[in-house]
Amino acid sequence: MTEQHEFDKDYWERHWHQAHHDRPGAMSTSPAHPYLARETNTLVPGSALDAGCGAGAEAIWLASQGWQVTAVDIAPVALARAAERATESGVSERVRWVEADLTAWAPETRFDLVTTHYAHPAMPQLAFYDRIAGWVAPGGTLLIVGHLHTSDATEAGHGHGQGHGHHPPDEASVTLADITAGLDSSTWEISTAEEHRRTMPGREAPLHDVVVRATRRP
Repeated sequence: MTEQHEFDKDYWERHWHQAHHDRPGAMSTSPAHPYLARETNTLVPGSALDAGCGAGAEAIWLASQGWQVTAVDIAPVALARAAERATESGVSERVRWVEADLTAWAPETRFDLVTTHYAHPAMPQLAFYDRIAGWVAPGGTLLIVGHLHTSDATEAGHGHGQGHGHHPPDEASVTLADITAGLDSSTWEISTAEEHRRTMPGREAPLHDVVVRATRRP
């Protein structure tokens, strides 16, 4: 039976404390996800929201490319390290760090780019994607990177093992079809809808990812 998780503040604080204990350098040196550069390299930098920013690799990368970033996470330990890393990278003036629960917090404005990478709040995963999609400005971009549902990865011949060295919980994984079905064609133009398998140094199990990029119609 798959272990069930409550993705609340206590869960994520424990996760980041454990990550720091197990891989003390990872929170300082881990690069941004590779899809971020690929999917945003044609965009003109503007305002960006990183929903569930964790240790800040994606937010810092965006800031280094000229974006003005609002980076939100529920875990203070992750945000503290992210802020330190931004200062070390010389981009602290381009990132605003916000400690908040994304199931309750809402921005006061919309953004030219809203992105999330493996974020799992304490609400249904697809409902979370629908929630953050509402924060994209007309003409803006939504970029979702999530865990591919385990059964889909297996059926695709990719085998087992993903996420943090194991299957992500069912409630934290999604199918590509489910994400794209939630983006109404009258509102969104989908430009990327892909499944990927990739490996990471020091991690035995491959990652099985879902990547969706869409533009909100003006």
